[in-house]
Amino acid sequence: MPILNIGHRGAKGHVTENTLASFARALTLGAKAIELDVHACATGELVVIHDFTVDRVTNGTGEVHKLTLAELKSLTVTGGHSIPTLDEVFETVGKNCFVNIEMKGRHTAQPVSNFIERYVAEKGYTYKDFIVSSFQREELENMSRINPKVPLGILTQASIHQAWEWAEAFNAVALHPHFSLLTESSVLKAQQAGYKVYPWTVNEPEDIARVKALGVDGIITDYPDRI
Repeated sequence: MPILNIGHRGAKGHVTENTLASFARALTLGAKAIELDVHACATGELVVIHDFTVDRVTNGTGEVHKLTLAELKSLTVTGGHSIPTLDEVFETVGKNCFVNIEMKGRHTAQPVSNFIERYVAEKGYTYKDFIVSSFQREELENMSRINPKVPLGILTQASIHQAWEWAEAFNAVALHPHFSLLTESSVLKAQQAGYKVYPWTVNEPEDIARVKALGVDGIITDYPDRI
């Protein structure tokens, strides 16, 4: 199986992260999947932005969950872009790629579950067209309870062992560890247990080569053209 090329926040190394232009660029650079971050805004829509505030990537200020969609849409993202909704991202990429939705904000499990159910019921998607990941135990636990059909990925920066425990607890399908945590034996052990291994964020050519040699299932990168 070829390694799945996953564009991190689109093609973050080339175009402002989590923008429609960045996701479109990732596909032109060879990504077969995209990774993105979602928060629920004050009016309930799922918006695609990494941080809990808009301060770093826009000309505005404030917490994402306290701003309405109209307020968020009035902001300009670095490079002249706007904050997209999750629906807009899917309108942009269509079924041309697999989508990794990271539940970044709190209380995102229910709206993400609703979103996926709607796409499966009305738009011809299957649950296998998505994977939903998070660092947050509460959101992963909520999703596994609300909708056990949604494939889950466990993000970890510190401990593969902890990710493994959560994966077992929440019936996840994948581990998403920081690439520095990986060894040949940990990758093999995870795969033998039935988990996909999707490390992040692998950008430097020597790191890409090392991670490929470990036999991972996919690589999350800011530079899809390097995979």
